[in-house]
Amino acid sequence: MSQVKLSELPKTIAASLLEIGAVALSPNEPFTWTSGLKSPIYCDNRLTMSYPAIRELVADGFAAVIRERYPDVEVIAGTSTAGIPHAAWVAHKLGLPMAYIRDKAKGHGKQNQIEGRIEPGQKVVVIEDLISTGGSSLKAGLAVREAGAEVLAVLAIFTYQFEQATSAFAEANMPLETLSNYSELIEAAVELGKVKSDDMLKLQAWREDPQSFGK
Repeated sequence: MSQVKLSELPKTIAASLLEIGAVALSPNEPFTWTSGLKSPIYCDNRLTMSYPAIRELVADGFAAVIRERYPDVEVIAGTSTAGIPHAAWVAHKLGLPMAYIRDKAKGHGKQNQIEGRIEPGQKVVVIEDLISTGGSSLKAGLAVREAGAEVLAVLAIFTYQFEQATSAFAEANMPLETLSNYSELIEAAVELGKVKSDDMLKLQAWREDPQSFGK
């Protein structure tokens, strides 16, 4: 990969997400998620598509992880919709077939949930943009398994590091890796002056108990 070492990726990706506003932090005036959860962070990794240098960094990072840890992969599969462009760029870099996974099967035609071709027995890496509770990403991985293929891992750009997601992937015996994470992000945010060091404890408390945040 170009320029950035694998060990430096978490910090570099975190700083890049902050730089383009893909991640916003507001510890004192929390955002309200669709679920109703109060959160000091809002993440929109789709913005990475609009920044060639950063989307290249993300694709290089995914490709480096796959070459080092999952060299037997045969298909790159993106989750619908945010994982699709990243999966396409990674598949192109690795010279591999690409597919994508819908959140549910189509209600017409062949009623496919997986678009593209994944054959039974093939080794697949699933690409996602963001891990929160992990539910939708895990569902995509299970769809690949139901098709008879082997999921080597689910890779994502960023994770909030919720214990719920870690436990869910562990229970499903499905490896999960991310290029960056919430801990690296808040450290980068302090270094870049995006938040005050006094806000660190509040930001850490949200990850440990998000349901109680702001109450």
